[in-house]
Amino acid sequence: MTAPTTTTAPRKEGRWGRWIEQWDPEDETFWRETGERVARRNLVFSVLSEHIGFSIWTLWSVMVLFMGPEYGVDPAGKFFLIATATLVGAIVRVPYTFAVARFGGRNWTVFSALMLLLPTGAAYLVMEPGTSYGTFLAVAALTGVGGGNFASSMTNINSFFPLRKKGWALGLNAGGGNIGVPVVQLIGLLVIGTAGATHPRIVLGVYIPLIVAAAVCAALYMDNLAPVRNDAGAAGEAVRDRHTWIMSLLYIGTFGSFIGYSFAFGLVLQTQFGRTPLQAASLTFIGPLLGSLIRPIGGRLADQYGGARITLWNFAAMAVATGVVVFASVIESLTVFLVGFVALFLLTGLGNGSTYKMIPGIFRARAVEKGMTGAAADAYGRRLSGASMGLIGAVGALGGLGINLAFRQSFLTAGTGTSAFVVFLLFYVACFGLTWAVYLRAPAAASEEAVVAESGGPRLSYSEV
Repeated sequence: MTAPTTTTAPRKEGRWGRWIEQWDPEDETFWRETGERVARRNLVFSVLSEHIGFSIWTLWSVMVLFMGPEYGVDPAGKFFLIATATLVGAIVRVPYTFAVARFGGRNWTVFSALMLLLPTGAAYLVMEPGTSYGTFLAVAALTGVGGGNFASSMTNINSFFPLRKKGWALGLNAGGGNIGVPVVQLIGLLVIGTAGATHPRIVLGVYIPLIVAAAVCAALYMDNLAPVRNDAGAAGEAVRDRHTWIMSLLYIGTFGSFIGYSFAFGLVLQTQFGRTPLQAASLTFIGPLLGSLIRPIGGRLADQYGGARITLWNFAAMAVATGVVVFASVIESLTVFLVGFVALFLLTGLGNGSTYKMIPGIFRARAVEKGMTGAAADAYGRRLSGASMGLIGAVGALGGLGINLAFRQSFLTAGTGTSAFVVFLLFYVACFGLTWAVYLRAPAAASEEAVVAESGGPRLSYSEV
């Protein structure tokens, strides 16, 4: 098996950068001899760029901890700042998904990394008392570009790996990116603990050289895949497929919870439990860190036992953990609250890995339903799963917006987050029921069973995705 054909010069159709012309990860010989090494290299530097993107996207979960009374912004206003960043990050995920095929994964990673300089530099300029709330709102919106990095990174890495490795690869890529959330919060803690809560610009100054480094590494070590093409037909087909929207709803429950809680955790501790900025910052990073680290394990478990099974019981556990948080909120126990909330973060991480593993398997099974086998089914699965991932990621991220708006309303009306947590608990129960009904209910699984390889090969039902 020959190595992938690579070009580095600009081509006559206007493409720039290093392009791989042939790529077939499902061919085991190709994968063993050349594909795995190239895919892993791209994965490493994709994680680096996505990691910093997450840090910038969730920057305002840290900045609000620096905003004391002299800033003149109440808790509701702070929740709206972080909700704005969440909303913009969700919206830009859609164009970022299709940018990979239009410009190339390596090229877009370089550009999207450099784009992070805009919100970071803007925040550096305005982060001081006396700045208008409208200005803070505009700068918070700019940080949303960091949320788009996830969609382009996941779409790109999805194309590099074979189906049997996607759970691990996508989980590692997303988990490494998600760690950007606790890292920026740890840096905020370090700054507050050493320089005090009046020096937010130090946090911003740390990230400017890191952004440049990520862009340079992507330019030097990543590749563009020529076989990956923008396909308006794939996008339209993904929009029309009910599984895109079912998975979007489930992803609201997992990733939407992760990003929403990551933004809100410190502010909830300050508002409901009266923690100081230093006390809040010393606790805020723990949940996002554990949720990020466990995400690849969720993908690995899904590879082994099936994404739908892991997702089902994960939602059951999330409902139980949320019940603990509601109880702690009612009795005003910080210790019990932290136990329940950290458990929630762990479960969102597991669920993030298992739900994203389901997507390629679902569309591979859809290909078989349409009568495709072998390479044709593999290509269809990659095409539709790549097109759907951006949409699923965007809708899922809107869950973070919903969480922060729910917290804002709950604190405005009742002074606590209890009623918001009750709503979240009911939603997780609904996600449990939906997962079971669509992907694990025995009659549905039997009726949707399909051949996944050539005639006589193993059989796959949606219960096994």
